[in-house]
Amino acid sequence: MTLRAQALAALAGVYDPELDEPITALGFVGSCVASDAGDVDVRLRLATPQCAPNFAFLMAADARAAIARLPGVGDVSVVLDDHYTGEEINAALRHGGSFADAFPGEESGALGDLRALFRRKALLARQGRVCDGWLAAGMDPAGVVALRVADLPAGPDVARCIALRAEVGLPHDPDSPALVSGEGAAIPAEELPTWLRRARLVGLSLESNGGLCRSLLRVRHGVPDPTEEVAA
Repeated sequence: MTLRAQALAALAGVYDPELDEPITALGFVGSCVASDAGDVDVRLRLATPQCAPNFAFLMAADARAAIARLPGVGDVSVVLDDHYTGEEINAALRHGGSFADAFPGEESGALGDLRALFRRKALLARQGRVCDGWLAAGMDPAGVVALRVADLPAGPDVARCIALRAEVGLPHDPDSPALVSGEGAAIPAEELPTWLRRARLVGLSLESNGGLCRSLLRVRHGVPDPTEEVAA
């Protein structure tokens, strides 16, 4: 695998913190160039120049860190294009700085709290999709809440659920409940309908915002929406 291919694969593991979608799937990676010397240059373009600076910084910093972890990589440059705080974010990234370095007076710790909040929302939405699949297959609520992590089927939603649970410090070992509340406890069968309604609402919000971002990128940069079927 070429270094560029490795870099793109690493970027596919970087998620928009608000939408919980890879920045590659959203079309946020404008270019990725790897030199013969092992240096990597990435240009990011977001859906709008007014994207919240905290989210923009998180994505750019995460992208830089993901590529920097590749074996044998040289210098890594991640530049955020066409953003109203791009100058501040890019200057901090060049030196491996923090959000507080980009925006003096801001608390980097608050950024971590924000990331954790949206990871929990993403977990709720993805668990809801997994639960919907079981119910559609004919399982009853009592059977669903009795399942364990070891019973989870393979798939992107399940893999992401487990990763998110690990990231926010919730139990994710094989014997843990397959579906958990925000505190990590099993969900009682009688509370499953209410929990699922909330999960569906959060999931709908994430999907709608993701669709809006793709539409804006298509209008502004001509980036095709990968979720749309290509007409025959």
